Amino acid sequence: MGPELAKPFINATRYVLSATANLEVEAGPPYVKKDKVACGCVSALIGITGDKRGTFCISFDRSTAVFIVKRMLGDDIEDIVRDVQDAMGEITNMISGHARVGLVDMGLKLQGSTPSVIMGENHSISYRAQALAIAIPFSCQAGKFTLEFCFD
Repeated sequence: MGPELAKPFINATRYVLSATANLEVEAGPPYVKKDKVACGCVSALIGITGDKRGTFCISFDRSTAVFIVKRMLGDDIEDIVRDVQDAMGEITNMISGHARVGLVDMGLKLQGSTPSVIMGENHSISYRAQALAIAIPFSCQAGKFTLEFCFD
């Protein structure tokens, strides 16, 4: 699994958050993640199958997640927990879909599962692959978040 696989995820993240929440997103340098502890307290995960098997995840801290949801919904949040869970799952699904389109151009045909959202401090991410995850830190006016992917 090479670092060139990061580019479709970076492009997809920029596009989706610009389109859904009017956010300008900056990617930091990708790195190999050596533990399974989530980088935030709200994580949305998607299982990946097809030419490769693995996991795609985005972890947000609470304030970043709430800021993004307010941008998406126009401050019309009725149930903060439910709205954050739903929105983070949907954002992750859209980013995963756009990234998978970019990965097709690299010869990889992948399918994604329905997102699962985990909330809570210091939770762990269980990857569906044995390889180490690639993590990409992002920053924007909402705060910071980290995208991770791992494929066998």
